[in-house]
Amino acid sequence: MAAQATSTRPSRSRFERGVARFKRESGLWIICGVALAHLFIFAYIPMAGIAIAFVNFVPGRDFFDSPFVGLQFFRQFLALPDFMRILRNTLVISGLNMTIGFVAPIIFALLLTELTHKHYKKIVQTISYLPHFVSWVVVASIMTTLLGHQGVINELLQRFGFTDSAIPFLNSQQLFWPIMITANVWKGVGWGAIIYLGAIAGVDQELYQAGAVDGLGRFGRVWHVTIPAIMPTVILLFILGIGNILSTGFEYQLLIGTPLTRERYEVVDTFVFRYGIMLGRFSFAAAAGLMRSVIALILVLTANFVAKKAADISII
Repeated sequence: MAAQATSTRPSRSRFERGVARFKRESGLWIICGVALAHLFIFAYIPMAGIAIAFVNFVPGRDFFDSPFVGLQFFRQFLALPDFMRILRNTLVISGLNMTIGFVAPIIFALLLTELTHKHYKKIVQTISYLPHFVSWVVVASIMTTLLGHQGVINELLQRFGFTDSAIPFLNSQQLFWPIMITANVWKGVGWGAIIYLGAIAGVDQELYQAGAVDGLGRFGRVWHVTIPAIMPTVILLFILGIGNILSTGFEYQLLIGTPLTRERYEVVDTFVFRYGIMLGRFSFAAAAGLMRSVIALILVLTANFVAKKAADISII
């Protein structure tokens, strides 16, 4: 009789099942709703401002009274005498960040997982996270204290007789890129390793045991088990990082850069800030920023397509 009653019970509609599921997962939906609302308000609504790139907007004048100029500011940006130098600096700095700056957190995470002393491991992790929360103003102050004409390093070099005069570290064009990448790695290696530590923690321990049975040492287990297991995470983060290849920031360059190193530190962000925002040329700045975003989107889609074809891993 119970089986017959169960079989004759009317099944719930798809809508009713959806409502029941929503009630069960209401907490998750609320969290996702807040995140989506934040993204919509602060990321999608401001995108309406890209219309400024196509008009000659003057601060204080009504936007709808601004004359339409089409692609005029895009052509001006591409025709700049310094455009190739700016593009070169942007690509070089971004390329160094995508190689050294991207690989360093992976290596650091692998090294942390090999530490056997639990308390020492926690101390190293905590110390490595701290630079991420230090502002670029403080980082620039530290670099000036260390590498300035009267900095600690120059004082030590002269005291021990390695050099007779101070070395202009911060005024050297050849040293600007290495110093900048070193500061970027120091600031972000600990924070960037967090997601890789999470991926490594999810690796099946039976794989390590099987590797040990097959005679793999610690390095062999890392090379043949850990790295292949976290490779999907690495590829996804690399694809997302491609989107920032033309966005190098401007804080460090403006704080540490000097007129002598301008040939190396001037990138798209600093140029837009200096000659767009500070001079009130908002339409020019918006055109440069929109062009950079379109190029970044194309690069992300290309990298995603290649990764999907080569490794069957993609973000969309």
